Amino acid sequence: MRKLSIRDLDLHEKRVFMRVDFNVPISQGRIRDDMRILQTLETLRYGLERNAKLVLASHLGRPKGKPDPEQSLRPVAELLHDLLGRPVQFVEDCIGPVAGQAAAAMKPGDVLLLENVRFHKEEEANDEEFARQLASLSEGLYVNDAFGTAHRAHASVVGITKFVEQAASGLLMERELKFLGDALERPVRPFVAVLGGAKVSDKIEVVEHLMHIADSLLIGGAMAYTFLKAKGMPIGASRVEEDKLELAGHLLDEARKAKFRLLLPIDHAVAPSIDERAKMRVVDMGKTPLGWMGLDIGPKTAAFFSDEIARARTVVWNGPMGVFEVEPFSWGTIAIARALAAVTSTGVTSIVGGGDSMAALRKSGLADRITHVSTGGGASLEFLAGRKLPGVIALTDKVGR
Repeated sequence: MRKLSIRDLDLHEKRVFMRVDFNVPISQGRIRDDMRILQTLETLRYGLERNAKLVLASHLGRPKGKPDPEQSLRPVAELLHDLLGRPVQFVEDCIGPVAGQAAAAMKPGDVLLLENVRFHKEEEANDEEFARQLASLSEGLYVNDAFGTAHRAHASVVGITKFVEQAASGLLMERELKFLGDALERPVRPFVAVLGGAKVSDKIEVVEHLMHIADSLLIGGAMAYTFLKAKGMPIGASRVEEDKLELAGHLLDEARKAKFRLLLPIDHAVAPSIDERAKMRVVDMGKTPLGWMGLDIGPKTAAFFSDEIARARTVVWNGPMGVFEVEPFSWGTIAIARALAAVTSTGVTSIVGGGDSMAALRKSGLADRITHVSTGGGASLEFLAGRKLPGVIALTDKVGR
């Protein structure tokens, strides 16, 4: 979709309301992972280089519409000060007199970070008056650089666009839409998609959509066991969504009729429980012991999937291959990360989304060897499912060519 970019705006000495995604893990006042902050620095610096006054807004966690000191954005302001090399003023609300006075006093090049927008229940309700108050902090310009929330019809994402003159994408948002859009609409083929995670129900629409546009689909993680059981494979005590067995069987039939390559694990790491001290063994998929559960793909599957990835010219990956957060069962996810890094070095376009997949890249030190690491978990999934994102639709259309 052709939407305005921050590049199209006259930012000089203008107060710009910028929706960013600073939803980062914070523990005891310390930021544990600053990747989302780092990825929006390009947009912030672009605005500051053009003498804009930046009013930054974000959510953090799920405070349920009321203030929670544990989910305050104050630590982010302190980090931004260091990253940008300039003062970042923090205000303890996102609307009201204090926020309004702070915004009105801004000078070109100033940065103001508002408190967590989700401290107000009106944010998630997309309340019109709340959106109007947020917009009043700008001088008619709005930039959305928060791809991770673009699938949410919230006040600071959608509602605010009704009360500004121009609503544009930031550079990160622009990049996300380009890479994901190119992959789905005009991929260089072969196009291989890799899906993992716990539930088929979370990714049904993604599977259905990708079956129509990808050349092959590799499924790992717990969601694979619903498909494997639908095929009649013995899977022990592995996690299955019983109410999705019929659907999984239907998708397998569709793939077979269309001669579509829907590939499932052929071996896996099993244990009697999800415990890093549990006894673990690797077995072929048809030899799963009774009472044992599959918790990661095995080396045969990793090699099988890696061979398929090696043939690709475009690869999209979302979701881990096992119980990634428990150390003995992170091996398969890391193996897929290495396979993607290897093909990227040959000129293949690789796109990774989802928290655990991104964590695997960071853990393996491979994040900088991937073409594009998406900041949006839910947003990238909805995009892969072929849905239109409310936060993107709400942006101002470009006029003309």
